[in-house]
Formats: sequence, C-alpha cells, structure tokens
Amino acid sequence: MRKIYFLFFLLMLFVGAYAQDRRYSTTDKEALKNFTLANQSLDEHLYDEAIAHLDQAIKADSKFVEAHALLGDVLRMRHIYKPAIEHFLKVIALDPEYNRSVYLKIGDCELTVAMYELALHHLEKYLTYPNLTAQNQAHAQKLIADCKFSIQALTHPVAFVPINMGAEINTAADEYLPVATADESTLIFTRKIDKNEDFYKSTRSNNKWENAEYLSDVINTPMYNEGAQSISQDGKYLFFTGCNRPDGLGRCDIYIAQKRGDDWAKPFSLSAPINTSGWEAQPSISADGRTLYFVSNRKGGYGGYDIWKSTLTEKGWGNPENMGPEINTAYDEQSPFIHPDDNTFYFCSNGWPGMGGKDLFVSRMGKDGKWQKPENLGYPINSNGDENGLTLTANGAFAFFSSNNLKGFGGYDIYTFELPANLRPNIVTYVKGTVADKKTKQPLEAAVEIIDLQKNTPVYQDYSSADAGGFLATLGAGKNYGLNISKEGYLFYSDNFSLIGLKDKKAFNLSVLLSPIEIGNKVILKNIFFDTNQFALKAESKAELQKLIEFLQLNTTVKIEIAGYTDNVGTHQNNVTLSEKRANAVYQYLSSNGIASSRLVFKGYGEDQPIAPNTTDDNKALNRRTEFMIIGK
Repeated sequence: MRKIYFLFFLLMLFVGAYAQDRRYSTTDKEALKNFTLANQSLDEHLYDEAIAHLDQAIKADSKFVEAHALLGDVLRMRHIYKPAIEHFLKVIALDPEYNRSVYLKIGDCELTVAMYELALHHLEKYLTYPNLTAQNQAHAQKLIADCKFSIQALTHPVAFVPINMGAEINTAADEYLPVATADESTLIFTRKIDKNEDFYKSTRSNNKWENAEYLSDVINTPMYNEGAQSISQDGKYLFFTGCNRPDGLGRCDIYIAQKRGDDWAKPFSLSAPINTSGWEAQPSISADGRTLYFVSNRKGGYGGYDIWKSTLTEKGWGNPENMGPEINTAYDEQSPFIHPDDNTFYFCSNGWPGMGGKDLFVSRMGKDGKWQKPENLGYPINSNGDENGLTLTANGAFAFFSSNNLKGFGGYDIYTFELPANLRPNIVTYVKGTVADKKTKQPLEAAVEIIDLQKNTPVYQDYSSADAGGFLATLGAGKNYGLNISKEGYLFYSDNFSLIGLKDKKAFNLSVLLSPIEIGNKVILKNIFFDTNQFALKAESKAELQKLIEFLQLNTTVKIEIAGYTDNVGTHQNNVTLSEKRANAVYQYLSSNGIASSRLVFKGYGEDQPIAPNTTDDNKALNRRTEFMIIGK
C-alpha cells in the first residue's frame, strides 16, 4: 500500500509539472489536446480514460516525450510494468536527460519483472545525478542491492521441488497459510470462499492427509474473516487474526482459542498491550508458549509493518518489543514463523536484498542471544513476485507454503517441499504421551512440566487433556531434559531425555500411569544424578528434588523411604555403602529444605532388586537409580 501511495505521489508531481510547463516536445494539436484530456482524467482518477487519451496523443506524435513519460507513470501505478518500461525507454531514447527520475522508475519496473541487468544499469545511471534527495538515493541503493543479489542468486539456484498437497486440501477456492502440529497429525489452513476467510483442518492417517473439514463454528464466523493463524505444538491453542470484530481494538486483532475435546472454546481477544487501535496480525507462538511474535504497524517501528514480540509473565502478556534492526527494515516485514527450536526464525520482507517484491528469509539466534543477519532462502524458492506465509514441520525437513503461480486446482493452493539442508533449523524431536490412573486406566488431567536440566528452567508447562489425557511437547537437540507429571492425590512421574548428540528425530512416546498415594507405592526419581562412584548430588538434580519437596509439602502426612540402588559392578559391600550414601544425600537435601526428618528414612540396597538384567550398559544405567516409597500417610 505504501508503494502505491508513493507512485501516486510521483504521478501527481508529473501531472503538476505538465500543467505548469507549456513548452512541450510537440506542437501537434491533436497530441496536445489528448494530453490535456489525459491530465483532466487523472485529476478525476479516471485512469483507463487517461491511458486511452495518452495512447491517442502518442499516435498523433510518436516523439511526444511528455506523453510517453506520463503514460509510463500511469501504467507503472497500475502495475502494468512491461508496457511502462517500453514508454520509459522511449523517453530515454528521445531525450536521455529529460528527467533523471525516469531512470529510477524504469529501474524499479525492470526489477519487478526480473530484468535485473537492465535495472542495475538504469539505477546506477540515476545515482550519477547530483543533489538527489536522501530518500530517493536510499531507495535507489536498496533496489541496486536487490539487482546484485538477484543476478548472483540466478546463477546459484537452490533445490526446490514443490508438491501440491492434493484434492484433500486444495479446491478451486483459495487455500493458504498452512500450519501443522509437531507430530504432523493435524494441518490447519485458511480457505477463502466468496470473500469470506475461514479455517479448515486435515488430519493425517497412515501417512496420508484426509479430506479437509470445516474447523469449528465457534471460531469461524459468517460475518468476519479469520486467518493468519499459529497452532501450538500440541494442537491445543490456536492464535489467529480476526478483523473488524465488535470486540476488537483495531482493524485487525490477535485472538486465542483453546481446544476442548473435539471442538474449541470461544476465542477471546488478547487485548492490550498486544492489540491496539492499529493493526496486529500474523501471530506465531514459540514452542514453550511463552513468546508471541506478530506483525504490527504501531508506533515505534522501523517501517510500515514490523515484527514484534511479547513474553508471557505472571501478570499476562508483557509490553511488546520491536525485534529491532536485525530483523526489521524501513520497508515491510511480515509472516513471522518461529521454529520449535526457538533459535530459527523465518519471515518475509521487501527490505532486505531479494529478488523483488517480498522474499522469504531466515535468521538464527547467535551465541550472544541476538538474531543474526537474515539470509535470503534463495532462488527459485524466492522469485520476483511476493513470497510469504512459510511454515515448517517440527522436524525442519519440510516446509509448507501457498502459491497461485503453479499449476494447481485453482487460485492459491497449498504446497510442500523439502527444505535444503543449509536452510533448515536445529534438530528437534518431541515427547508425546497420555496420562491415566494406574488402577482405573481412566485419562487424567495432570500438570506436565519439562525442564532444561542444565539451566533448571522450564521449557514446557501445561496440562494433559481432560478428555484423553494427552500431551505433546517439542525438545531441541543438544540438551538434557527432565519430565515431571503430577496430580493431586497421586504420586508424581519422573523421566529424562538426553538429546545431546541427537542425530535422528525419533519421537518419545509415553504411556504414563499415575499411582494413587498409597503405602507401598514407589516412584523412580529419574532426574537425580551422581558422578561415577560419587555420592554428591549434581546440580542437574535440583529440579527433581524441588518436585519432591513440593509433593511432601502438599501431602503433609506422607512419610517416605528414600532408597538407593547400584548395578552389579564392584563388591556387594561397596555397592551397599555407595547406594546408602546417595540415599542419604537426598535425605539431607530434603531435611535442609524444610522437610521434617521424622517423615524421612533412607536406605541403600546396593545391587539388590534390579529392575533390568545387568547384561548391557543401558540396563546397568536403569539399575543405578534413586527411588522413594510411601511408608506412611
């Protein structure tokens, strides 16, 4: 939109100049009459009539420089670029020094239609003129950067084989903005029918996408448009853009809806400080659900549309922060997508060097915690047209996008393609599980928390679903994670996942059965760590110990035995001694953190009571464990 206004402004400058200066390059009366009529039509915004009059003026005198220049301007404003180029070339041929702005305009048009070498020549010619305004000089330099990048990109194409997602997803209507859950079991996208945008979903079964269905009458509306959405990795929360709704603050606002069983709860606006009286749209939620990226034209930005982010706090969403010059430019940045690794960020921009129009870019988080300079995804992923709305699967191997430039079912269709290795995010996998009562096998709504053991910070906090007991969370490579699942009246569940050196993307699938708090029931504390043959608690044990403290504080009458176990390496007595010292270390930690020692006992069992044969290293690791057992309640 800003570009249209800019073109219109330049066009009006030309019209004004022609109206004031009667020293034209022609004396032909018919040409001058039609030129005057064209200016009158432009005053009334009758552009087709103006084009017709200018054609007649040029027909009367083919060397009428002013008519060629004005017709080039009008055609350029109407996005009819190739004919506009022809008229600008005629101006240059007739009078190379007629007006220096012709070189900027023809360069812009030539870039738009991928005539990069010619555009570069004309734009460099424009910069030879003195006393250019700072704005025009910067714009020309930006277009030159686009030309130079494009010329280089065309000689080094990247692998790109787009695949139409088929009749199960695409129709004769427009389909776009696809997003998938981490396990790739659900795809949600926007379909536009008769100017109305609604959400549809497709589920995946036996590696095949099923016929898309209307998402929900609770979210979709007949009067307003819904689109530009982001789905949480577990598919429970949908962030989306709603425009012109009566409960909105501006023209477009960001809403959230939570899945309830097979349907969705009523969506609600995120309100201030995220939504304003301006334009907020295109949300993308981080894997931990605590950072929301979105697009806004609010004050304080670098250009027309900028990408902003807000972090969830105990008091709600915090004041949005502009992502800064590492991402945003004086032009437009849109379509943010934060990958579940939380370190790889995709977006579109017409400000960074590209092929023309909006291109797709990727930025990676540096070791200093700052986003690095964006990298263009390259040709032919990007073209001289607009590319936007890219999203990825959690494993990072495949991308989704929409296009109307490929042979499809009609309008915009949704496509997928394998992303080149150098453009992929960091490896992530996911843990997916169900929680149920061990006795009744009924699903449980339980608190699920995954912790980065090194930083002792949560990376996922949510509840398993009440209807099915399901949960799903993504895990980035290169870290060790602890999992805790808890529910009042039950013993908690503990597990850990080491993703250091992860090379494949095999998911972790769990079926967790929580035991009621009853005498004799046990919990293996899988996130209590010791160095080999040592009994000092490692720092990574702190999160698990805190969970045990919280459990004992919640259940104030419970008494437990802390038991230590080893594998069968070494003598029996040494193993008993080591296991007892380890159990005592946990006992001492609990005692020093407010748990009455009268509620605690500890004992070392050595290699007795193995839970796996001591025949492999993995089995021996299972046998080296710390447990607690309910001995009183």
